[in-house]
Amino acid sequence: MTYRILPFIALSIFSSCSSTRSIAPDAIRPTVITQQVEFDTDDPAIWINPADASQSLIVGTDKETNGGIYVFDLEGKIVNKVTGLQRPNNIDIAYRLMVGGKPTDVAVFTERETNKIRIFSMPDLKPLDNGGIEVFTGETQRDPMGVALYTRPGDNAIFAIVGRKIGPSGSYLWQYHLKDQGNGVVGGTVVRKFGAFSGKKEIESIVVDNENGYIYYSDEGAGVHKYYADVNRGNRELAFFGTKDFKSDVEGISIYKTNDKEGYILVSDQQANRFSIYNRSGSAGNPHQHVRIASIPFSTLESDGSDVTSVNLGTRFPKGVFVAMSNGKVFHYYDWRLIEDRIKQGK
Repeated sequence: MTYRILPFIALSIFSSCSSTRSIAPDAIRPTVITQQVEFDTDDPAIWINPADASQSLIVGTDKETNGGIYVFDLEGKIVNKVTGLQRPNNIDIAYRLMVGGKPTDVAVFTERETNKIRIFSMPDLKPLDNGGIEVFTGETQRDPMGVALYTRPGDNAIFAIVGRKIGPSGSYLWQYHLKDQGNGVVGGTVVRKFGAFSGKKEIESIVVDNENGYIYYSDEGAGVHKYYADVNRGNRELAFFGTKDFKSDVEGISIYKTNDKEGYILVSDQQANRFSIYNRSGSAGNPHQHVRIASIPFSTLESDGSDVTSVNLGTRFPKGVFVAMSNGKVFHYYDWRLIEDRIKQGK
């Protein structure tokens, strides 16, 4: 693997888009487009700098054999990377995992060709996993793709929910408890296997609502599933929604939080270059009834993974930032205020 700190390079907005032919005239335009990675961007995650939120970072995957993990600043410039990874796919961030007796922020991502999840420290991208944690052990269908992290209230235990390219309905996703094995190396223990699947395409994008305690994941050809995140609350499906809201693939999911309980769920309508928006808190009287409230065109092309935060990140992003993958080997950053205006308009 190669670890490199890169110098700042001037950013040219829109220069790295591969095409604009499919962008709707009324699409929201990005505030920032990142520098290009080598192969193919897939999924971003936002790391909030606890000392200064305006110095927060975006970490994203370059999905290919010998691909990598790239760290971008809020100007879209590459400031760090790890290359030589074997098809890294989805990525997520968790805070204050105890490693070697110290609270450590971590980036966790799937490495498809090795059938592992990888765990690196943030923001310096140092491996903490002794080469990785094997997942779906004993299964004939492995090929991990999606991952999301859940921090349980009370004991702050951290869990990785991992999905795969192909898997059986009822146990498509596996949940792992991540924990220091006592030597400064993080290991993972399976605590449950769950997850309905329509059988139509595949499951990749997963997101966790920590405060409300829910897992959402995209069943690409069918809709969005919802489960409890805490293994102690069982494997009953709570909702299956968005079944008629998408042109084709149901893809990247992210959650914007206006407070601990409310906000928005954003889901990529990949081939339409749009995002469907749902109320995080559901409908009046039913927290599990999620009805689409807006379908917004974006300048992303065939967006796969995404992430969002409501934290004030400075003058460009005072109400937070939405980050989405786009064709062209890049990620797009959107000022949340632009999205908020469209949600209010219902379009």
